[in-house]
Amino acid sequence: MDPFEDTLRRLREAFHTGRTRSAEFRAAQLRGLGRFLQENKQLLHDALAQDLHKATQLDSAFIRKEPFGLVLIIAPWNYPLNLTLVPLVGALAAGNCVVLKPSEISKSIEKVLAEVLPRYLDESCFAVVLGGPQETGQLLEHRFDYIFFTGSPRVGRIVMTAAAKHLTPVTLELGGKNPCYVDDNCDPQTVANRVAWFRYFNAGQTCVAPDYVLCSPEMQERLLPALQSTITRFYGDDPQSSPNLGRIINQKQFQRLRALLGCGHVAIGGQSDESDRYIAPTVLVDVQETEPVMQEEIFGPILPILNVRSVDEAIEFINRREKPLALYAFSNSSQVVKRVLTQTSSGGFCGNDGFMHMTLASLPFGGVGASGVGRYHGKFSFDTFSHHRACLLRRPGMEKLNALRYPPHSPRRLRVLLVAMEARGCSCTLL
Repeated sequence: MDPFEDTLRRLREAFHTGRTRSAEFRAAQLRGLGRFLQENKQLLHDALAQDLHKATQLDSAFIRKEPFGLVLIIAPWNYPLNLTLVPLVGALAAGNCVVLKPSEISKSIEKVLAEVLPRYLDESCFAVVLGGPQETGQLLEHRFDYIFFTGSPRVGRIVMTAAAKHLTPVTLELGGKNPCYVDDNCDPQTVANRVAWFRYFNAGQTCVAPDYVLCSPEMQERLLPALQSTITRFYGDDPQSSPNLGRIINQKQFQRLRALLGCGHVAIGGQSDESDRYIAPTVLVDVQETEPVMQEEIFGPILPILNVRSVDEAIEFINRREKPLALYAFSNSSQVVKRVLTQTSSGGFCGNDGFMHMTLASLPFGGVGASGVGRYHGKFSFDTFSHHRACLLRRPGMEKLNALRYPPHSPRRLRVLLVAMEARGCSCTLL
């Protein structure tokens, strides 16, 4: 029998009730911890004396942000320039040497990054390496001081396993199935405009795009004609001839996506052209949770709609799946949007719009759980690629004051130390 199973289940169930989320609960927990320290001073002192026979005072400190050293950045193919340069800026700004591995799938950008970019940087501190999965595997056998990876959860696990051999810290920007809840209290045309724009942008090959819609059957009936109207307005009667609709990156991805068109029932779109790697903006209905389209990140211009009867059912559906990279909620009621926000977990959240949260440099971008580890964008990129070094500098003099901490210890000396520590507002720690 697992001695930890019951305890872990109890704690996880308590977390899912939302009990720990309120500021009042957190403050009460911290006050309880404070009372523990205050009411058990002698007990803790005696225990420390028995275990360690010592006490240590820390003085004022500062944080020095230093480069990690040699950083590896592995970039994806769907936004091959942006998702290469944004982390690269952070790594360089933090003072690191960088090995850049662009995606071999986006061959044109790979060529430019390999042949042109190094001319603009100090090549003694920067290098571009090329290759596919085999070469990347060989690269990961080497020791790096930090690894930044953007891609699928499957490859992310490979990267994290390789990093663990050297205890190398990582940022993993992954993906997942991003839910989009649409409340009955919505204007369906406004929702259709915003959902269609960020679902079919870049032919759906965006890690933060909505992967499926959750709504009531009544809202579905209102939403479908609005989506059809929006798709026609965005891309015309023949979306394949529209200059505003992208194509699937390669045949492998095209075949994978075309197979997903067989899930549920096609309500809008569904056309495909293998020679052009074209898949029409598509909406699926009558989709079952067990179908393939709900088992993997779609990463294409296909939008399944699943029916729920209430916001509670939508939240329950979201919470029994892996934590997504992004989560969207549409409602004219701010209370409904806030309920979805407070009762779920995701890398990012946007109420009544698409992935605009990731365009703000003032906000961090990153996943949680299966959707990623770490964050970047703006100043957060600099912090990600910096080691936050804890530093303490003390004057060499004033040794008479420091003598209080040296053995042999006495009750009087201990009382003086405790008074000094309390006066400094917990900036000192007794170890």
